[in-house]
Amino acid sequence: MDGPMIDERSKQILNAIIQSYIHRPDPVGSRYVTKKYDFGVSPATIRNIMADLEELGFLSQPHTSAGRVPTDRGYRFYVDTLLNQLNQRSFDLDRQAAQNIIRKLEALKNDINVFFAEVSVILSRLSNYMGIAQPPKAESTTFNKLELIRYKEDLIVAVLLTNEGIIKSRVLQADPKLTQSDLNRIAGYLNSEFSGFTIDEIRRTIAESLKSEKVLWDSLIIKAIKIYEDILSFSDNELFMEGFFDIMNLPDFSDISKLRDMYRAIKDKHVLLRIIEDLSKTEGIQVIIGNENPIEELSKFSIVATTYGSCGKKLGVIALIGPTRMDYPKAIEMVDLVSRCIRETLKNPE
Repeated sequence: MDGPMIDERSKQILNAIIQSYIHRPDPVGSRYVTKKYDFGVSPATIRNIMADLEELGFLSQPHTSAGRVPTDRGYRFYVDTLLNQLNQRSFDLDRQAAQNIIRKLEALKNDINVFFAEVSVILSRLSNYMGIAQPPKAESTTFNKLELIRYKEDLIVAVLLTNEGIIKSRVLQADPKLTQSDLNRIAGYLNSEFSGFTIDEIRRTIAESLKSEKVLWDSLIIKAIKIYEDILSFSDNELFMEGFFDIMNLPDFSDISKLRDMYRAIKDKHVLLRIIEDLSKTEGIQVIIGNENPIEELSKFSIVATTYGSCGKKLGVIALIGPTRMDYPKAIEMVDLVSRCIRETLKNPE
């Protein structure tokens, strides 16, 4: 797309038109470009280049007498240029903003659901788009330690710490006959047997152990395995979303039908999960623009996403959803910033 079919001056003019349209959602004319940017050429030359860019599919003209607006293909060229620059250098992160985010997240580490709900809020507030945060999947984590605490007669509090810094607490139903001493023994067994194991390794070990006499003669160990399976039931269908009503105020959505399409797409989280699942297999910042979306309801929207992780592991995905006229530099920088803050917060488990 950025090969011999478009020369350097045309690239600069295309980027200028896109940047102008992002910050001022009106069709961009040659005279406006000439006044705002010093390309050293006449409006007529700019106009001819714009016509060539339209013929190549990078721009479109809503009305005969109007200026041009970017197409999805134009945005793709623009975004690929941004991502190439990102690969060549790291963004200069706003240290104060990063410290503020990390401080907020540190205070929420003990409840992973609240933690990632806050991540979606932070993403939305930083960008004015819709923030999406996927909590870690169970299979992405490595067991470190489990504590079991008697809460009520038939309830216990289970607190799980992973090597990636994830803390998950849960109130579980339990046999009322189990004493705190029994719970300590159960936790001790699980900690000694499974510390350092991945979830898949633990499940395989449990399946094999259930066949052996060693487990069958001790009912407490059977209860231990059941409790552990219960607390490990991270929801693979969970997504935290924030900011839908904020994007309603953007001029891009004066046509309410676009918002209806988006609402239908996010109402059923399985729709977004299909995209998130694909994005979780990639590295670095990923941008899906307009019609590139595999889901028709999101064909008027763009998604900027990246994976986050800890201890060298990918744990989940965070993303922003906004109009195709998205402020891509800002969205890319915000997603990058928040993913780094998550990694920083999780790297030192307590």
